[in-house]
Amino acid sequence: MSPDDSGTTSTENGGRDRQAQRRARMVERQLRRRGITDERVLAAMEEVPREHFVPEDQQNQAYRDGALRIGEGQTISQPWIVACMAQLLELKGNERVLEVGTGSGYAAAVLSRLCRELITIERYESLAELAREKLAALGYDNVEVRVGDGTRGAPDRAPFGGISVTATALDEPPAALVEQLAPGAAIVCPVDRGGRELLMRFREGEAEAVAPVRFVPLVPEEDPAEEEEA
Repeated sequence: MSPDDSGTTSTENGGRDRQAQRRARMVERQLRRRGITDERVLAAMEEVPREHFVPEDQQNQAYRDGALRIGEGQTISQPWIVACMAQLLELKGNERVLEVGTGSGYAAAVLSRLCRELITIERYESLAELAREKLAALGYDNVEVRVGDGTRGAPDRAPFGGISVTATALDEPPAALVEQLAPGAAIVCPVDRGGRELLMRFREGEAEAVAPVRFVPLVPEEDPAEEEEA
């Protein structure tokens, strides 16, 4: 192995090239052919290195058409789901966006390419810290990772030009999140209605069902004040 002018080896360059080819195939076969048409979303999906957001022993599976486990009972969503949710937000690039459920940080990286600023909230501190480190190392400097109860949103940074929720709410998105939307903005959230999980978009009082999905449940933290009263 001999380093090239940038100080990297030819083997390392070859590995990056192979991953770039896998991303390109993923975009064409899993996204374009299945209804993802927003060119900004497609470009972001082709840019963000998904392999850096999965456990090392699963990196060879990074671009498979499915979800992968990342720890704490959580998963990194199937590429099509990530792209679909981003497309449904219809971002123009100048928005502040909220994500509930950071997980691996992959969807946050994708969204960061589509908006001005992203606030992402993760309930598991171990996942939040790992995602924060990866995002910083890869240069996604317009992302703020928080630890906490995502169902409460981030009222100190509202209103948001879009909200993406990566866990299933019961019947409808939490009211606190809806209240933090900017006028005309959408919240994309999976919901459980009658035992059926659907990815839905909610905007200005209208609800649109998009596709059947399977996510982990959206679990609010107990309010300490409520616990004391009980």
